[in-house]
Amino acid sequence: MMSGFKKFLLRGNLVELAVAVVVGATFSGLIQALVKDLITPLIAAVTGGGGPDFSEYSFTVNGAEFMYGDFINHLLSFLIIASVIYWLVVMPMTRLIAFFDRDKKATEKECPECLSDIPIDARRCAFCTVELSRVPAADRPPA
Repeated sequence: MMSGFKKFLLRGNLVELAVAVVVGATFSGLIQALVKDLITPLIAAVTGGGGPDFSEYSFTVNGAEFMYGDFINHLLSFLIIASVIYWLVVMPMTRLIAFFDRDKKATEKECPECLSDIPIDARRCAFCTVELSRVPAADRPPA
C-alpha cells in the first residue's frame, strides 16, 4: 500500500507540478512586493496621491468601510503576472506550435452545408449526408 503511494509521490509530473507551484507562489510574492514597494509609490509620487501605498485608500458608506486600495494593489499584481505569463509562456508556445503545424498536411475539410469536419476524400458528409464534389482530392486546386 505504501509503495503505491511512494510511486505516486515520486512520479516526474507530480514533482514538476510541486516545483511549479512553489516557483509560482514565490513569483507572486515578488510581484506583490514590486507593486506595493515600487509601483504604487511611483504612481503616488507622479499623481501627488495621499500616500505611497494604495492599501490605505478607502471610503465609508453608512458606517461600512470599503478598502478599495488593497484591491488596486492586487489588480496591479494580477495584470503584471498575467502579462509576464502571456509574453514569456503563451506567445513562445503559440509560435512553437505554429512552427511545427505549418508543414502539416490537411486530412480534413469542412462540409459546405453543415460546416462539420470530414475526411478530405469523403464524397458524402457523415453528419448531414449531403453529396459532395466527386473531384478526387489530388486533382483539386490547393485551398
